[in-house]
Amino acid sequence: QVQLVESGGGAVQTGGSLRLSCEASGRTGRGFAVGWFRQAPGKEREVVAGMSWSGSKTNYIDSVKGRFTISRDDGLTTDYLQMNSLKPEDTAVYYCAATKYYGMYAPKEASEYDYWGQGTQVTVSS
Repeated sequence: QVQLVESGGGAVQTGGSLRLSCEASGRTGRGFAVGWFRQAPGKEREVVAGMSWSGSKTNYIDSVKGRFTISRDDGLTTDYLQMNSLKPEDTAVYYCAATKYYGMYAPKEASEYDYWGQGTQVTVSS
C-alpha cells in the first residue's frame, strides 16, 4: 500500500517561496508518475505539475511555468514542488498524487491517480 505525506505548506507574502515535499512509503522502485494538484475554495481540483515515471519528463500548467519546479530525490521516495514568485492566486490546498504509469508524461487528470496525500495549505497574501 502506497502512502503519501505532504509537508512544506504555509503562509507567505506575494513573491515569496515555498517548497512542498511528498514523501512516499510503500512505493518502491520506478514506475510511478507523480502529479501535484491544487484546489482553491469553490474551485475544482486542478493539476499544477507532473513528473513521468522515469523522471525525464515534466509538465506544468501555463500559470506556473517558470515559477514552479517539480523534482524527485535519487532514492525515488520523495518528490518536491519548489514554488517561487508566489501570487495570491496560488492560494490553495496542494496535493501530491502517484500512480503506476509508464506513459511519456504524467497524467493530467485527477481520476488517473490511485494514491493521494492529505494535502497541505498554501496561502499567499498580497
